[in-house]
This record gives sequence, structure tokens and C-alpha cells, in this order.
Amino acid sequence: MPKKKTGQRKKAEKQKLRQKEIRNARENVDLAAHPCNVPMECDKCQKKQKNRAFCYFCQAVQRLPTCAHCGKVKCMLKAGDCVVRHPGVYTTGLAMVGAICDFCEAWVCHGRKCLTAHACTCPLMDAVCLECERGVWEHGGRVFRCCFCQGFLCEDDQFEHQASCQVLESETYKCQSCNRLGQYSCLRCKTCFCDEHVRRRGVIRDRRAAPPCPRCAYPTHVTAELSMSTRSHRYGRQGAALPADDDADHDADAGYSYAGAEGGDYSSYSESGSSESESESGSGDESDDAPAAAAARS
Repeated sequence: MPKKKTGQRKKAEKQKLRQKEIRNARENVDLAAHPCNVPMECDKCQKKQKNRAFCYFCQAVQRLPTCAHCGKVKCMLKAGDCVVRHPGVYTTGLAMVGAICDFCEAWVCHGRKCLTAHACTCPLMDAVCLECERGVWEHGGRVFRCCFCQGFLCEDDQFEHQASCQVLESETYKCQSCNRLGQYSCLRCKTCFCDEHVRRRGVIRDRRAAPPCPRCAYPTHVTAELSMSTRSHRYGRQGAALPADDDADHDADAGYSYAGAEGGDYSSYSESGSSESESESGSGDESDDAPAAAAARS
């Protein structure tokens, strides 16, 4: 019969689980709340931007820099792992910093852990916007992730991209490998897969989890649970129809777009109409002059 757990044993197990949750939460910090991506306001030009070593607009140095790894503004460690020793003295400003990150362009404090770990685990290492293809050094705003495809987005394009992210690259919801309806959709590849072609040989997956995409290995989602839409064309078969007050002869071609439907030039249409009218008038003149020419010959 197993021994009964004491109160001290139960307390130790609860503390162990709590510390494990804290470590997991520290590793899975949201990108918007990471210290290297927090909002900052310049002391001189008063413009809001991402946490940086120098102001993006006026290149001014901040009075109280924030560490990009631990997020502290003031070092209060008397006997810590600081590279620059300051026993009994609290350091702020440039006396606290030790380096500048090449990826996120933010200060890193002089703590040994921050200096050795931040460059390898910087969350903005490959932060290139999907829409404008700008990096951290090329724009002054913060960096976000799309809630659908988990791609990097700058502060200018985040809402526009997320509003149009759930759009397939095809015109139908059918699977790319067969003609059946796609039950699973990949939000990165923008394609649908049926239940048979979403599986790959040699890939062991959890039955309760969503199957990964066979192309990019990103977790797929059920198409019925998403607001997925198909690709539409402004011109061509799905172009704008002609106005309703046009002639009935053009009703058959209402599915095609003309230059006039987009507010373009009507010169070609008017020239063709004028040429037809001239030809009709010319044929009428010849028919009227035929009896007079015959009478003159006689």
C-alpha cells in the first residue's frame, strides 16, 4: 500500500508544477509584449515608436534605456552576474547597457545572461513584413504577428493584412490534388486539402490535433470553421457588368468588362460606330445614283 503524502510533500509538488508553468510562460511570451518590442516615446521629438537604442526619427539617445531581454530600466543587483561591477551602487542610463542587438536595434543590459542569450533568442531575428517586405531597421513602428498565418507584420500593414488573410489562391474550395471538397485549409499556403491528401507517409501526428500541411508543415484548420473566401478577379470572367440602361444586344456579354465599364475611353467604340454609319450612308448614295447613271447611258 503506497504511503500517504504529507503536507510538506504536497506543497513541494505544487511549487514544482508552478515553477514549470512560469518557465513555460517565460519562453512563450507574446511578441507584442516582449521587452524588445514594447512601445517607446522619444524624449526630444515626442514620437512613439518601438524600443530602440536611438530614435528612428531624430537619432537621439534615450535618457532611460530599456533592456531588450529582461526589460529592466535600472540595475539594482549588488552582487549579480553583471559584467561591469557596481557594488553598492544602482546604475541607470548608459551605465547599465552593454551592447546593441543587431536584429531588434535595442539596448541590452550588462548582465552576463542577457548578453549571451539575447542575440541567439531574439524574437525579431527574421522580422520582415509580409506586405511591404521591410525589416526592423527600415521602419519605426512595432512588429506584430498575424493571428491566422503567424507571419510578421509591421504596424502600418497589420490590420489590412489580417482583414484579407483568409483568402484562397484558387477560385474554388476543391482540393489541389483531386476534385473533392477541401476539408482542411492551410492559412500559409492558402490552399485546401481533402482528408486523404492532407496526410503524408512517415508523419506521426496526434489524432486530437489538427493535421499539418503537407507543404509547409503548418497546422491546418477545418475550412468550415473559418471565414475562408475564394480569389476574385476584377477583370475577365468575373469582371464588372455593364450598366442596366444599355441595349439588349449587350446582355449576352454582361459577364465581360469593357473599357467603358471602368470609366475608360470610348473612342474605339465610337470610331467603330461612326465607320459603320459612314458605310451605310455610302451604300445608300450608290443605290440612289444607279437609275440616273443608267438613264444617261441610254
